Amino acid sequence: MKVYKFGGASVRNADGVRNLRKIIDDERNLFIVVSAMGKTTNALERVFTGIQQDDRDRSMAEIATLRAYHAAIIDELWHAPTQLPRIEALFAELEQVVRETGYRAADAELWYDRIVAYGELISTTIISEYLNHAGVPNRWIDMRQCLVTEQRHKDAGVDIAASTPRLREAVRGCKETVFVGQGFIGGAPDGTTTTLGREGSDYSAAVAAHILDAESMAVWKDVDGVLNADPKIFPDAEQIAELNYLDTIELAYSGAQIIHPKTIKPLQNKNIPLYVRPFGDKRKPGTVIRAMSAPVQVPILILKKDQVLLTVRSRDFSFVLEEKFASIFSLLERYRIKTNLIHNSAVNLSLCVDNSWHIGEAAEALREAGFDVMQAADMELLTIRGYTDELWRRYARGPQVFVRQATQSTVRIVRKRQ
Repeated sequence: MKVYKFGGASVRNADGVRNLRKIIDDERNLFIVVSAMGKTTNALERVFTGIQQDDRDRSMAEIATLRAYHAAIIDELWHAPTQLPRIEALFAELEQVVRETGYRAADAELWYDRIVAYGELISTTIISEYLNHAGVPNRWIDMRQCLVTEQRHKDAGVDIAASTPRLREAVRGCKETVFVGQGFIGGAPDGTTTTLGREGSDYSAAVAAHILDAESMAVWKDVDGVLNADPKIFPDAEQIAELNYLDTIELAYSGAQIIHPKTIKPLQNKNIPLYVRPFGDKRKPGTVIRAMSAPVQVPILILKKDQVLLTVRSRDFSFVLEEKFASIFSLLERYRIKTNLIHNSAVNLSLCVDNSWHIGEAAEALREAGFDVMQAADMELLTIRGYTDELWRRYARGPQVFVRQATQSTVRIVRKRQ
């Protein structure tokens, strides 16, 4: 068994879906994991925002736009105006959720997950039906029934032990040898839909590869392989031929768009190689990630945007010691604030965190616990691994730099958004 993962950019239009078919054309014993098409997840987040703000008309307008977008892809794939009953049913369900949801702020993450999951359900249904239509028999798999997650919404982890018998049973004894499942989504023990965090389809694919004892996993992207920097930000980016699991985990944690941070462990546990390959030309080798690799010879630059710098200080100017750390991080976990960098002095603890809905609530909770809290918004975190003197001069200096941490090989910089 092999596992292939296709991201939303790869299947954003009919040409992309047709190219997916070309890539898998000669494959057997293949499990395909697919994301929502194009920017569908962003649109579904706006549907959710409409519910949050009690603007149901706005939500319904977003759904109408999404319906038209997917209908155009279907019509082009079938070369004629075509309605797929299963797609119509999914959109009808989504509209019913918008009309009937009794929204409470305390349930925000639960309703977020239920709504954005429709992106993957719709994309995989279209692709599964198209592959059958195009002569590639396959079975559609509902990953909400196969991946059991923790009882946590918007960033759930998968319980692999509980998921293993479910996913294996779903593919056992089928006459089809190609399977199509959703990335990004699973099911909590109480039966509600969960999501695995943005870009979580990589993680879904890695869990599937682990459970199915896959010989390899491949992520098909719109680049030739893993690059040492985002070419949209750093134009002189270069391709990296090989990476090992450990380096990949560290880079993903720093914010590299190589792979979802949770992806590597399920693969490492069974020594499954991961290939990052170009969607546009399957003849190119891409990048391989495995247990052992050649050293990386070029600096790696990772820019993590939409950050907030929190500076926490005890009101009595007592030292920020371990017992204070425990109370601070316990509060951040309660509000699901993800910390990407920690920097402390005698009395200050500076935290570079992902921006989220709950930053204000977390800051207020810290104040109620006896801390002064300062917030600096519009920040970004730049990590440079294997930095040179020239890169230090270019990025690690200047008044826009708020925090700088350096080791012999890596520098991390919290700076005002450029």
